[in-house]
Amino acid sequence: MADVESFTLDHTAVQAPYVRLIGVERGPRGDAISNFDLRFVQPNEGEIPTAGLHTIEHTMASVLRDEIDGVIDFSPFGCRTGFHLIMWGEPAVVDVVAAVRAGLEFIAGPAQWSDVPGVSAVECGNYRDHSLHSAKEWAKRILDQGISQDAFQRVGV
Repeated sequence: MADVESFTLDHTAVQAPYVRLIGVERGPRGDAISNFDLRFVQPNEGEIPTAGLHTIEHTMASVLRDEIDGVIDFSPFGCRTGFHLIMWGEPAVVDVVAAVRAGLEFIAGPAQWSDVPGVSAVECGNYRDHSLHSAKEWAKRILDQGISQDAFQRVGV
């Protein structure tokens, strides 16, 4: 079986919340695709409830595309402690942190239910499992802690 980078990461050594570049893959024509670990909750110490995580996912998937160029995908970790952000090119971690912070500030602040995309039965595979209230509470909590530019020490919080 192939090694999966996230399964080799020492989850007891990281200090969430943070943004970490997992790696850069190159396509056959040299195009770069960057994979980021957006860890919002300290592993093995908590998790974002599913409904809040789901609403953060839907909202951030849209807002991030407004904040930074090159977003391919924004997907939650099964452990519910954060997200993968897949992007074209090689954006700087500091720029990704700024975009993530802006998205969380929107969720924590002015976001209304009408701002959450894809929440009907037609648009979502589990449309009943959303909570803007939970998303707002978790966004505030993450912002209050600060988002580090380094997974192992608090940098640029």
